[in-house]
Amino acid sequence: MVPMSVAEPPDPSPDDARRKPKGDKRERTRAKLLEAARELVREKGYEQVTLQDVAARAGMTSGAIYGNFRNRADLFVTLGETFWAPVRPVFTPDMIFAEKMQALAEATIAAIPERQGAVVGRLTGMAHALTDEALRQRVLAVTTASFGVGAAWLREAAQGVDLPMPPEQLVVVVHAMTEGLLFQRFLTPELVPDDVFRAAFAALSGKAI
Repeated sequence: MVPMSVAEPPDPSPDDARRKPKGDKRERTRAKLLEAARELVREKGYEQVTLQDVAARAGMTSGAIYGNFRNRADLFVTLGETFWAPVRPVFTPDMIFAEKMQALAEATIAAIPERQGAVVGRLTGMAHALTDEALRQRVLAVTTASFGVGAAWLREAAQGVDLPMPPEQLVVVVHAMTEGLLFQRFLTPELVPDDVFRAAFAALSGKAI
């Protein structure tokens, strides 16, 4: 739940491309490794994928993958963060809390097409985390940090508003509700139209629609 600008940077000119910092090469390497990991997970399942497999699929050495990911847990969490990125609504300074929650609902709805192709990987990844303690601990750390950011945002965004529960609890509810609505939408789209998303976030803000 972090505001972001909708403005897109202009396409780089040829001169800009030649002056790209070395960090861009690292990002391209990571992107290639993540795409290779995604392909292998779809083919073999999380349990059967090793870092060496990913490096080989990407046409790189084991050193390349260990230079980007500490271990399998780090790779898989990054995979989830990349292909199931947080919903990021756009806010304006004059929005009241209820309007911000509706913006979050709209951003969630807008994310549906992109997430459609990633939902199976998301669910199988969550299932794998239940059987892989190292991965579960990594997910716990990342989620704890994310909830901390979200709770701070709620506390600031809801100044003067009586929240239905403390921000530290509300951020967990918002996350669980968002994920649950998305999964149910993909499974039974006939039962979860866009208006259900809007009504759910309106209810959390205390405003009916």
